[in-house]
Amino acid sequence: MKKLLNGIRVLDLTNVLSGPFSTLHLAWLGAEVIKVENPKGGDLARKLGCVPEYNQKLMGTSFLAQNANKKSLTLNLKKDEAKEIFKKLAATADVVVENFRPGVMDRLGIGYEILRKINPGLVYCAISGFGQTGPDARKPAYDQIIQGLSGVMAINGTKDLNPLRTGFPVCDTVGGINAAFAIMAGLFHKQRTGEGQFIDIALLDSIMPFMGWVVANLMIGGQQPQLMGNDNFTAAPSGAFRTRDGYINIAANKQEQWEAVTEVLGMPELKEDLRFKERDTRKANRHELTPILEEKLVQHNTDYWVTELNKRDVPSGAILSLDQAVVQPQVEHRNTFSEVNVPGIGPLRLFNMTAKFDKTPGFVESPPPVLSQHTDGILKELGYPEAEILNLREEGII
Repeated sequence: MKKLLNGIRVLDLTNVLSGPFSTLHLAWLGAEVIKVENPKGGDLARKLGCVPEYNQKLMGTSFLAQNANKKSLTLNLKKDEAKEIFKKLAATADVVVENFRPGVMDRLGIGYEILRKINPGLVYCAISGFGQTGPDARKPAYDQIIQGLSGVMAINGTKDLNPLRTGFPVCDTVGGINAAFAIMAGLFHKQRTGEGQFIDIALLDSIMPFMGWVVANLMIGGQQPQLMGNDNFTAAPSGAFRTRDGYINIAANKQEQWEAVTEVLGMPELKEDLRFKERDTRKANRHELTPILEEKLVQHNTDYWVTELNKRDVPSGAILSLDQAVVQPQVEHRNTFSEVNVPGIGPLRLFNMTAKFDKTPGFVESPPPVLSQHTDGILKELGYPEAEILNLREEGII
């Protein structure tokens, strides 16, 4: 199969999540992504995960999840010889991605201003918590800090459970997607003009547009966010409801869907109930509506109601545990995961690219690399003889 980014070389100096998730998208699409890691442990994610044995092997589950299809080169970038190797490599690259704090690459002597003189077509993407400029630019940041400062934690939960963080590192992940999109746009510009450029990605910037409706209600309509737990503030009934064996999500966002709900539940009289007849009054009276609906819903299992409601084009679904979610038939059908054999660990299911290209698909082809797995090969490609590579290793440069 043709690969969309075949021939594109990416130097990935990133750690943990936002950066590696960004470059994972490029690696899925066929770019040669070279992780440039420190020789003493590499990417911190190599030591992060729930399996101590894998952490000790520097192949933690957090690392495994984000680094398929990549190569690993180790360089001690505090050493002058390592910086020279990196510069030689940058001359051959299309993209450099880093997620250090602002100024770190400049202090190392390999920042954008240096690299663009070596390679004017270089697309350089810097990912940080707050961006490269501004009053908070130099502050340290992890995902949870950005969740708090962005307002994400303030709009989650209920009056009794707030503030509440999202159950996965949403700001890191969104920042990575934003960076991948920006890098692709930078490559498109380079293709048209031959020019590289500097891309400044901030996690704080990245997450805010993802709250678009909530922010628009506040900034345009003057409405403060409502702490509604699993309810959807845009419609009713729209949220999670009890059934005989668990819970169901129902999203009757249109008037005809609401009317279908009343018929499926055998309660058509609710269509004319003044508390629920119109959309806005239903929203205002959702706390009265929910127990009425649940009196019926608890009479059957979730699967029964999902089937009956979907027959009437009412969006509904079970609320699955994570272990159920990752093996559901639709996920299997979509090839969301591929099985790949990881040396020293065995077969693992890792994510494929979820955008489905009919001509240039992206998927897992090789396992996440062992630390420094490709160092010798990359250095030989740059013209370093074996004796010199051995010397570089003995001196702690690689």
